[in-house]
Amino acid sequence: MSRRTKKAAPTSGAARPTVTVCRCCCCGTPAKVPHLDHEAQLTDLRTQLTGVAMVRRTDCLDACERANVIVIQPSAEGRKAGGRPVWLGQVNDPDAAADITTWVKNGGPGLADPPDILDLYTFNPSRRVRHELED
Repeated sequence: MSRRTKKAAPTSGAARPTVTVCRCCCCGTPAKVPHLDHEAQLTDLRTQLTGVAMVRRTDCLDACERANVIVIQPSAEGRKAGGRPVWLGQVNDPDAAADITTWVKNGGPGLADPPDILDLYTFNPSRRVRHELED
């Protein structure tokens, strides 16, 4: 008979929000969005959200007509509170990135209301694209 104690089951979902930044296809290229320093935007998000959220770069989110695309996924706590991934398109303004940073620092989806201005950037991707990101 084993006397080992049961370990707590790992929690599902990320402990922190995840910010996924589309790069390497249409998003993140000067050909598509010439007036934005794409690397500076990504670096700034990573710097501002260190210890708050995981910021990751992905090759393509298949919503090229909305370049630059950023997806904010809730933390595990945010998901339990009803938060779902929020897709933002045409994030080509430093002020928009600053609004995203503020929102994520306040808890992100499920835990904090986004600034009203982000409604202008929010869109619903196709079901296929949503499922690919969540897998």
